Amino acid sequence: MITFPNAKINLGLDVVCRRSDGYHDISTLFYPVPLCDILEMTESPDGENPSLTVYGNTIDCPPEKNLVMKAYRAMAERYEIPSVAFYLVKRIPDGAGLGGGSADAAFAIRMLRDSFLPQVNDNTLAEIAATIGADCPFFIYNKPMYATGIGDILTPVPDVLNGYTMLLVKPDVYVSTKEAYSMIHPASPEKTVSEIVAQLPDVWKTELKNDFEPGVFAKFPVVKQIKQCMYDGGAVYASMSGSGSSVYGIFESVNLAESLYASLDFSNKFLLSL
Repeated sequence: MITFPNAKINLGLDVVCRRSDGYHDISTLFYPVPLCDILEMTESPDGENPSLTVYGNTIDCPPEKNLVMKAYRAMAERYEIPSVAFYLVKRIPDGAGLGGGSADAAFAIRMLRDSFLPQVNDNTLAEIAATIGADCPFFIYNKPMYATGIGDILTPVPDVLNGYTMLLVKPDVYVSTKEAYSMIHPASPEKTVSEIVAQLPDVWKTELKNDFEPGVFAKFPVVKQIKQCMYDGGAVYASMSGSGSSVYGIFESVNLAESLYASLDFSNKFLLSL
């Protein structure tokens, strides 16, 4: 079985408060985008030991600690499933705020269900995915979702970007999620992300914000510069995704997006139809 775990972007991201357990409550909209890894699952060669082989982008993580293997172990703890071999081709940039690792884990869970446990529903899979990462449950459903709590309370929303073109750029800087949180001051927003996104994208620029941007922009000016390039190139909305460091621009005009794509000198840049 072969699947294509896709990335996500955040439309708006408010860090509302710090919780007693050390996590933070957030408000954001997770939106799936067609930048994909490739994940294949086959029978385990020796029939006994599950395994993962990774190709493509370099990941600073041994296979046994990869979220795909954590997903397998989470499923094996609850259900009787055979050993399998996973083969993962990484295309989604790491440390980018795009949820690539979480997507891989969630798709592994779905593959195991589809192959061996067809009676298990998505809600149960989402509960298992939540034990791996806060945004893993989103990828079980994999459609636009308003997210609150630590990102695990999900509410479906209409597809607000169908027909737009997105330019996504990941500069060669790494933003630690822990460090990104250390640079913000949580606060409840006057208007929620869901209220703002219900408006047209061309008015998001003045209201829809990502609380991580000021701290990241101060430490990594190139991220701020990319966002400004998006607007200078004709984007109707641009933002950093998650805690960074990727930046996306939303375009009504394919030609403007293509022109800017051609002019930007970054190895990790992607032109995507939404």
